[in-house]
Amino acid sequence: MSSRPMSCDKSELRTLFLFEKLTDDQLARLCLEGRVELFDPGPVYTEGDPATCFFVLMEGTVVLSRRVGADDVEISRTSQRGVYAGAFQAYLGDWARGATYNGSMRVTEPSRFFVLPASTFAAIMRDWFPMAVHLLEGLFFGSKNTQQVINQRERLLALGSLSAGLTHELNNPAAAAVSATAALRERVAGMRHKLGMIAAGRYEPETLRTLVDIQERTAEQVAKAVPVSPLDASDREDELGDWLDDHGIQGAWQIAPNFVQAGLDTDWLDQVAAAVDEQTLEGAIRWLNYTVETELLMNEIEDSTTRVSTLVNAARQYSQLDRAPFQNSDVHELLDSTLLMLSGKIGKRITVVKEYDRGLPPIPAYPGELNQVWTNLIDNAVSAMNDGGGEGTLTVRTALDRDRLLVEFGDTGPGVPPEIRNRIFDPFFTTKPVGQGTGLGLDISWRIVVNKHHGSLDVRSVPGDTRFQVRLPLTAAESDADEPDIEPQRVSQTSPEAS
Repeated sequence: MSSRPMSCDKSELRTLFLFEKLTDDQLARLCLEGRVELFDPGPVYTEGDPATCFFVLMEGTVVLSRRVGADDVEISRTSQRGVYAGAFQAYLGDWARGATYNGSMRVTEPSRFFVLPASTFAAIMRDWFPMAVHLLEGLFFGSKNTQQVINQRERLLALGSLSAGLTHELNNPAAAAVSATAALRERVAGMRHKLGMIAAGRYEPETLRTLVDIQERTAEQVAKAVPVSPLDASDREDELGDWLDDHGIQGAWQIAPNFVQAGLDTDWLDQVAAAVDEQTLEGAIRWLNYTVETELLMNEIEDSTTRVSTLVNAARQYSQLDRAPFQNSDVHELLDSTLLMLSGKIGKRITVVKEYDRGLPPIPAYPGELNQVWTNLIDNAVSAMNDGGGEGTLTVRTALDRDRLLVEFGDTGPGVPPEIRNRIFDPFFTTKPVGQGTGLGLDISWRIVVNKHHGSLDVRSVPGDTRFQVRLPLTAAESDADEPDIEPQRVSQTSPEAS
């Protein structure tokens, strides 16, 4: 930074809109405690440096920018006299002490500024405008507290919706496991009874060994059974039913579907018939049917409990309760857990398409907060498609976009109208009916992606093709813990990106 001090003229200060109502004594104090400096083209201050000065442009051109990942994003460019930047919230007292510049300022031509040290600016504000300072403090901290409370409310609403969906998803496999367990108990009791009848019969030891061998191979076959189409299953049931009827087996219509589901055929039944005589064939078939049913029921119980375990693991992955807040994370795991947690809300009429680039590396991130972003974007996409008729396709895509990781959520809803596209990331803006949205979902997502992860969040939309695109850096960057005084521009586009 190259600058030269210049004389301060209080009459010139009076021409600036900030100072036009000040008295001569007040202007004299400004000239006494402040200074006028001429800056050569280049940086005036840099984001992250201690906020030591309040700058008022007197002549020249300034450019304000914010650091987003590896890029400097230009916020504004102006030559208007009297515009100000820097430590303009120094009057907030203890909160402003130790503050840093939340953006960078540079000049594109030799430019003059009136410069006040932050401490002096704070003292002057409190001496001259004590009531205004109290009002400004109330406005600033009140807005900040309101934002925090409503942010928390937004998270609680999302948690409530998530809990309801998770409860519904857990109830289905749990109920299936309970039902299958009760049925299994009946089948095992029937198997014991049938085994007793076989043991009391006149079977040769070799015949019993053959039956036990067939039973073992039957159990193995059930585990290896491959699902068949409904049409093939119907044909096989007819074939097995005919075999059972031809051999005098009662209730063939009940037994045949079990054998088809287990992957058994008439050749297998011929082996059973060859191992026993005609009088004991029906008892042997029913005993083996119990074996098939118990194996199928145990498979159902295993599937149900596995589903419960998967949901619990997804909930743990989604909440990140057992993980470090900042870590290298696989975005695909985060996306899968979020999709699973929201599967109840997505429903069966919306098709989910995953276009993942599995070669992408883990990225440094706050995974719990990224899951909140995914939740908000998926929720918006589903709501848009529900408003458009309740059917559609949700496409989740990941790719490498130059030096960033791209996560894109596409939906086939009616799109974002051009007249509101530039407002959708604004706090409290919502198109949902009263009581159905706080207008903070996209604002929170934008802050998490841009402020905390130094990424970007854009939207590209035409009817039938809306894409929210999250770009995240591949390498770690220091996150912003505080709300910025100047935020990067929230970008919207009018057409979908070619891919």
